[in-house]
Amino acid sequence: MRKSDLAAIARDAGSHLSDILDIEAIYNDGSDLVLQGKPKIFLSDFQHLANSRLVNLGYRNQIDVFNGSVTLRIITEESKALQVPWINIGLFLLTILSTMWTGAMYYGQSGFLQHPERILKGWPYSFWLLAILTFHEFGHYLTSKYRKVKVTLPYFIPAPTLLGTLGAFIRSKSPFKNRGELLEVGAMGPIAGFVVAIIAIAVGLKLSQVVPEVRTGGAMILGDSLLFTTLSKLVVGDIPKGFTLMLDPVAFAGWVGLLVTMLNLLPLGQLDGGHILYALFGRKQIIISRITLVGLVAMTLFLWNGWFIWILFGLLMRPGHPPTLNDSLPLTPNQKFLGWLSIFIFVVCFIPVPIS
Repeated sequence: MRKSDLAAIARDAGSHLSDILDIEAIYNDGSDLVLQGKPKIFLSDFQHLANSRLVNLGYRNQIDVFNGSVTLRIITEESKALQVPWINIGLFLLTILSTMWTGAMYYGQSGFLQHPERILKGWPYSFWLLAILTFHEFGHYLTSKYRKVKVTLPYFIPAPTLLGTLGAFIRSKSPFKNRGELLEVGAMGPIAGFVVAIIAIAVGLKLSQVVPEVRTGGAMILGDSLLFTTLSKLVVGDIPKGFTLMLDPVAFAGWVGLLVTMLNLLPLGQLDGGHILYALFGRKQIIISRITLVGLVAMTLFLWNGWFIWILFGLLMRPGHPPTLNDSLPLTPNQKFLGWLSIFIFVVCFIPVPIS
């Protein structure tokens, strides 16, 4: 349906509902029109009256109520048959392949064209890394569904790189009603992925080996976070001088999981950290984002030039954050706890120099 048609429907429906609904947002979702707001009359009366008026206008509709707010969907076309999300499935399968390739390379495998079965050696790394990413994204997805926020299924990003993937993301298709809703959706992804990453590290460290240290020019050194260092001490213990810890691919997947969690929690724009900081501090979030960008510039100059990518990313997204529909609604104690827990997770996962 054309935007002009949807605009006409919005004006028509809005004029007939304005006396019973305080409309806070109007947006289109595919071919449907969605109105969000708070009823001016009792909910039971509103549902009956709104449905009656819209039916008289010739509009099929669906009304959902959550925490006193109303989401009213005007269905402008016949419902389509359930569509298989082939793009999401295809990207996920390609990400399985790319992460298995990385895992097999970690085991020293090569010659995959001549011996394709060798790629199967990479399944432990692929399984644990995708478990971390999947729990992260479905933490967002399921919380969004619970809060009646319209989102897409996760899009995984395959990449034949050092990590085998560039992560995953979901897109929000409707505005957030308040800062508490924004915080819950933003925080539950990193928290869910963080828990699985800890399990992967604990399992992987048990499988890792302490070996004599051999210095070579092409060796890759992984940076340590506070959490990884602590878990290594607890599981492996002190490593003798002249020896080093050879990480099992499962532990490497857990390390990558902490890195992904940390990067997502950077307090920039539309990253999870940007959502959480805006929910906690409102418009002051932009000040924290600008300070973060300055800090990233300093770390790029003096520690690790890879931070330059995140400076560009932060500038492209813009450091600020758009408001929710009702910023004035205060956070609950549980929501504040989730926000501060997320900040704690960021601190213990932070790696100043991820790879050298």
